[in-house]
Amino acid sequence: MKHYSVLKSEALHYLNLKPDGIYVDATLGYAGHSSEILKAIPLGKLYAFDSDLEAISYSSKYLSQIGSNFELIHSNFQNMKEELLKRGVTKVDGILFDLGVSSPQIDTESRGFSFMREEVLDMRMDQTKSFDAKVLLQTYSYEKLCEIFFRYGEESRSKFIAKRIVECRKKHEITTTMELVQIIQEAVGANYFYKKHPERNIFQAIRIEVNQELAVLESVLPDAISMLKKGGRIAVITFHSLEDRITKNVFREYAHVDDLVKGLPEIPYEYQPTISLVTHKPILPSKEELEENSRSRSAKLRVIERIKEDEKN
Repeated sequence: MKHYSVLKSEALHYLNLKPDGIYVDATLGYAGHSSEILKAIPLGKLYAFDSDLEAISYSSKYLSQIGSNFELIHSNFQNMKEELLKRGVTKVDGILFDLGVSSPQIDTESRGFSFMREEVLDMRMDQTKSFDAKVLLQTYSYEKLCEIFFRYGEESRSKFIAKRIVECRKKHEITTTMELVQIIQEAVGANYFYKKHPERNIFQAIRIEVNQELAVLESVLPDAISMLKKGGRIAVITFHSLEDRITKNVFREYAHVDDLVKGLPEIPYEYQPTISLVTHKPILPSKEELEENSRSRSAKLRVIERIKEDEKN
């Protein structure tokens, strides 16, 4: 199955992999990053999470060709700390997050992520869940639709699109991707539609809401930091400004040094930051990567390192 892992070499470089380290791939996907991590840790252990059973099945076979020192966990990465503790893992050397939708999920017609062809609306990353894009479009109020379209899609014509959806669903349930695309075009007019392509923003917003992507990210990053050994690193690859903003803000909070103690020759332990920013500005895809994979154009990589122990020794 063809899958392109964005910023792969950069992420692996910054994770500073150790042969005997314990690593977590929070977003297994189709094992693009996991396969390279596994190759680099012959004496270590890899734990990888995904809520997509198709990804788990494919990656299990693929990774088994490299080694056996891995465990795949069918769970959203928001449960990372709980699942690792069940397995007796309290500290790890590194964690990778590659956010967004994998290429196979977009390209597989049954998943309903793409606005470029006729599919049944779905957009669930975890297909064992009942809440999907169809349910969202049928049940959310006009006000709620406006909110998610504007907040998660940053779409300026959210109100027009939400109003048209509510009008259409009174006649019949909206069930296919191209039906939704047509509704969006009707709501904003052909001129705006072909200039701005609001369907991209609306589909993104629905996908984020169906999978609760931003809420999950905001809740898991503090857990991930708490699981790091001193010297351990977290690398986060984001694909839109909302994910990047959450990541940047959480990292800055944990790296913050109070103005009261800045400049002191030795900062008191209780005022020491938990992490340091390895990358002060996000790493962007190279020109070569952009030419090879256009889907990488919005990707950003941020990396931090844990510099403080849990307790003062």
